[in-house]
Amino acid sequence: MAANEITIPLKGLELAGKLDLPPAARGLVLFAHGSGSSRHSPRNQFVARTLREGKMGTLLLDLLTAEEEQAEIYSRRLRFNIPFLAGRLVGATRWALNQAASRDLDVGYFGASTGAAAALVAAAELGETIGAVVSRGGRPDLAGEALPRVTAPTLLIVGGDDRPVIPLNEEAYDRLHCEKALRLVPGASHLFEEAGALEKVAGMAAEWFANHLRPMTE
Repeated sequence: MAANEITIPLKGLELAGKLDLPPAARGLVLFAHGSGSSRHSPRNQFVARTLREGKMGTLLLDLLTAEEEQAEIYSRRLRFNIPFLAGRLVGATRWALNQAASRDLDVGYFGASTGAAAALVAAAELGETIGAVVSRGGRPDLAGEALPRVTAPTLLIVGGDDRPVIPLNEEAYDRLHCEKALRLVPGASHLFEEAGALEKVAGMAAEWFANHLRPMTE
């Protein structure tokens, strides 16, 4: 398996990421982290490991540079700037699709918190390039006017005890016109810290991507 800490060159900057490609990968899932998180998030790393067990490649990336992350501690300007984050994700996706190792892979997005909104806006922009989207405890409502334009099959996963976020996901679900599903994890809070909750999230995500991302062409 190729496992690399990588840098993704965009216009005038570089984003940090971790790319893992199992042999004969069935697809590549890019992780869009939420506010205050990074590619080192233990929750997303857990989900990524589960996806790789199902022969999915994973790319965990930081949508902000180290300097921007440092500034965010004080300014908090960028973490809710969904168009900005989505633009970074689109750029990273185009970079990944230009690499020899992942050129023939179907691409999906796994988004958490505000990263879910960025993933949906990016999916709307890239259209059929994106094969599937999964949101974990996300704020898909922040994708706004992009929601009706999403064509990728989209799964929204919310903790059953995450009361403030459930109606926001229901609102976003109603505005999606693609194949879609909204699933609650009983007894789970926003971060899915309860015993077995994150395993359920990872299993749902793995099934969704397995059903919607095509294997690598021969």
